[in-house]
Order: sequence, then structure tokens, then C-alpha cells
Amino acid sequence: MTRAGALFGFVRRISAMARKEFIQLRRDRVTFATMIMIPLLQLVLFGYAINTTPRHLPTAVLVHENNAVSRAIVAALKNTDFFTITREATSEADAEYMIRSGDVLFLIEIPAGFERALRRGETPQLLVAADATDPVAAGNALGALSGVVTSALTRERFVDAAGSAPFEIVQHRRYNPAGTSQLNIVPGLLGTILTMTMLIFTALSVTRETERGTMESLLAMPIHPVEIMLGKIIPYVLVGVMQGVLILGAGMILFDVPLEGSVVLLSVVTLLFITANLAVGYTFSTLAQNQLQAVQMTFMFFLPNILLSGFMFPFAGMPVWAQWISECLPLTHYLRMVRGILLKAATFADLQMDIFILAGLMLLAMAVAVTRFRQTLD
Repeated sequence: MTRAGALFGFVRRISAMARKEFIQLRRDRVTFATMIMIPLLQLVLFGYAINTTPRHLPTAVLVHENNAVSRAIVAALKNTDFFTITREATSEADAEYMIRSGDVLFLIEIPAGFERALRRGETPQLLVAADATDPVAAGNALGALSGVVTSALTRERFVDAAGSAPFEIVQHRRYNPAGTSQLNIVPGLLGTILTMTMLIFTALSVTRETERGTMESLLAMPIHPVEIMLGKIIPYVLVGVMQGVLILGAGMILFDVPLEGSVVLLSVVTLLFITANLAVGYTFSTLAQNQLQAVQMTFMFFLPNILLSGFMFPFAGMPVWAQWISECLPLTHYLRMVRGILLKAATFADLQMDIFILAGLMLLAMAVAVTRFRQTLD
């Protein structure tokens, strides 16, 4: 055979193989959609939703005296890009609940006698409590607070433009006064690792039965789809509990992560979270035709969880539409609860909204999983 003939045969065989691969890729719609959607999803999430310098952070004010100075300060806070006044506390206890439950990230308190001390030329104190469980979200806003208040008082001619600020800002970085990043990252890693492993474990469960040819045995058994699902999920619940204990214990020993709240409450919300992710993974296993597709679906779900939940980037810095999406993700609510329990000693009353939402997401995921599995059996 001549060299030209050998080259022609080589090109023809490669072309035939490439054509066959394109046909197979076209038929495998899940894989093709994943290849297209993941880059687009990354572009949208990183480009629009992610903000490393968060603004419009939820803030509460506690004003002890309603006068011209306090009104000027509150108006300035409302006009700045860093703070958004979402709540007005009526008492110290009310303010404490707001910041412990995570309703606000900042509490700005204007004490009684602030205006009188300012006019006398004294140096009154403006009290600021910041939820420092996320040091990135708190740092930039606290740095801008003094300039915002000084500009407002100067504009209203309560103080002169020259010189240093005629008041003192007393900052209380609550729950993480040293700004230690591990206190924010380790609880987040607990939820992130559980999400990834629980999704992958169960996403492969039904597809593995199908590929091994054991699905027919399940179909022949006198067993209800709910019983099959629970039987498959329970072992992974125990595995998830073991993972949670291991991660949390390592975090306490290696990084001095505290456990300020209730162990029982932490165990309950962790079980809810594990079960919700297992149900989502089980749904993926009923949708996928093979194990590769199941893994691809898990990463499609895992990516927005890790980017929009508040683990990698401040939740409060995301636009409203991204926050609405993240509210539909189990990891968002679990991170709030696990950080609240570990660092803030949050109770059920503080976390009840997130607990109810996570329980609702779990029940919805289980209902979808059972419905999909029944359709698979049919």
C-alpha cells in the first residue's frame, strides 16, 4: 500500500470514529446539556451574583432619643451603599434577638444623651455590634461607618468639617472578635462536604442497580417504592452522621471551633440536612440513565449550592434574584443554622424559620424522589 493510501485510510478511520462519537453525544442529551450549561452557569454566577465587597447589608438601629442628630445619622445610613436599614429595634432584648437569629448583620445603637454630648464638645460613643461570623462581610462596612456618620453630621452642621471625628465608634465584633477565618470556614465545610458526598452516594444507587441488572430483582419483590427508598437511604444517613461527627470533632481539635449551642439541636438540623440531600440525590438517580449522568447531575446541583449558599462569598452581598435562588437550596439554611448553633448559641426560636424551610425542602425532595422512582418501576 502506498503512503498516500495509508494516509487516506488513517484519515477515513478517524473521521468515522469522530462521526460515531458526535452521534453518540447527540443521543446522550444529559451529557451534552451539562457541557453547555455548566460554563454558562459559572459565567452567570461569578459574573453577576458573586460580590467580594458586599453592600446593602441588613442593619438594625436602636435609637434611644428621637432628635435631629439621630434622624440625620439614620438618614445617612439609609442613603449609603453599605447599609440597608431593615429593622428598628425597640429594646436591647429585641436587638439581641435580631442579630443572634441572623435577621441583621449590624446593630447600630445611638445612646441617650448623644446629641447633648456632641453639642457640648464631648466625645460621645456610637455603639455598633457586628455579626462577625463572616469577617469579609463585616470588615468593609465597619471601615466605612465613621466616614458616613461624620459626613452626615457635617452636612447638617452639627459638627465642623475640620478635624477628627467628634465622636467615638465602639465596635463589638460578635461571635468572632478576632476575625478568625476558620470559625467561618469550618462550619461551612461541614455542610459542603455533606452535600457533595450525600448527593453522589445516592445519585448512584438506582443507576447502579440498573447497570448491574439487579433492578429486576427489586421489581419482583413485594415491596413499596417508599420502603425501597428508605432502605437505600438509611445506611447513608448513618454514614453522613459519622462524617459530621468526624468533621466537627476535627474542627474543634485542630481549629478551636467552639460549640456554644445545643448538641441536640445541632444533631436534629444535621439529620434534616443529610436526609434532604439524600432525597435530592435519589431523585437524580431515577432521572439518570447511567452512573455518569447521575454524577453530572449532582455537580449541576452542587455548583450553585457552593457558590450561592454563603460558604464562599457573603450571602448579603448577592443581588436579590440570587438570594431568592439560594433560599431554595438546603445548604443555605444549614449554614445559617450550624454557624448560629456553633458560634452564637442560637436556639430553636432563633432558627425556627430556617428549620421549617429545610424540613419543607426535605419533604418536597422525598416526595419527588418517590414519585420518580414509582415511574421508573412502571
